[in-house]
Amino acid sequence: MPTVTFLPMGRTVTAAAGQTLLEAAHEHDIDLEGACEGSLACATCHVVVDRQWFGRLPESSEEEDDLLDGAFDLTEQSRLACQIVLTEAMDGLTVTIPHYSVNMHVDRR
Repeated sequence: MPTVTFLPMGRTVTAAAGQTLLEAAHEHDIDLEGACEGSLACATCHVVVDRQWFGRLPESSEEEDDLLDGAFDLTEQSRLACQIVLTEAMDGLTVTIPHYSVNMHVDRR
């Protein structure tokens, strides 16, 4: 089972292979929104993938890239967590949730 570290909170969680990164975040009460519930209709699950991992992920789709164009704090390593399907090969993946991100589930205080 792959582990994923979410920054800036520094939490490492164990996820099931086949889950999306967004599903794993929600399962472990990680402060990541996902307003469209993973239907690829918003950019609220925007994450920045650590440089060492970015090139090892499957390429983003044109639809994902279009949605990311509207995301705040966009970087070259930006992805939507709902589009990253976790595999065993992703064990140790590290992503950063941008500072602007607001979540309805967990208070960051």
